[in-house]
Amino acid sequence: MHPIEHLRYVARAGGADPVDLASEAAHALGAFDDDPAGLVAAARQLVARHRAVGPLWWLCSRVLVAPEPMAEGLAAARELEADPTDGVLAAFLPDEARVLIVGWPATVVPALARRGDLDVLAADDGTGVDVGRALARVDIPVLDVPSQGVGAAAATAEVVLLEALAAGPAAALCAPGSRSAAAVARAAGRTVWLVAGVGRVLPGPTYDACAAGAVDPDEPWEADLDVVPLDLVDRVVRTEGPVDVATGVASPGCPVAPELLVPARTPGSFQP
Repeated sequence: MHPIEHLRYVARAGGADPVDLASEAAHALGAFDDDPAGLVAAARQLVARHRAVGPLWWLCSRVLVAPEPMAEGLAAARELEADPTDGVLAAFLPDEARVLIVGWPATVVPALARRGDLDVLAADDGTGVDVGRALARVDIPVLDVPSQGVGAAAATAEVVLLEALAAGPAAALCAPGSRSAAAVARAAGRTVWLVAGVGRVLPGPTYDACAAGAVDPDEPWEADLDVVPLDLVDRVVRTEGPVDVATGVASPGCPVAPELLVPARTPGSFQP
């Protein structure tokens, strides 16, 4: 595939798994290894099309500041594909606990599939994805929770498991309904864990750019995601296990790439 066509294919891949998307992006960006200006433009276009995908921002940031962009992109993609966070989460979840998940958390679901002793509540995030059916295939019973029941479910769960698409120093982007679940759980004295695997934790300026494009601060209720303040979170689950929030967001694993924070110009747009 021609490099430009490959780039367009990745940019238009709506709904793709974040890890698969970032892996494809690494190969697409590799075609611009000897074209620094083209590399910057390509990276900007990718994150402009996928504003809320933390791993894509993480990968593009690493690529843009690396002396060997192609090698760095492929190394970052390998780290994402080898992310052990699901296994770590499975090992640290308390025995026979009632847990609440919201939507289809791509790291959390495989972790639950490794355990046969948990009471799983799965809250609908409006996407229509049936987590219960998927986990039933591996004999994990799930109780479906309608969107209007998220608060009630959060008040009864021992652990509310939220998954970050992207996380910054003070907040995280999660599935819709996550903020309500976290707030109710906090008020009810329950525990809230934020799962933030490889590529999800971003430096402050990078997270701010990511979140600004994903959620309109004037009408956040119209967004497809929730901004969850980290003061509603008890622990952040990373590759080393559950850690306190400050530690969990202290090491993003990617630098700030100033070039990436400049909005991409799309054909037909006018910027004075």
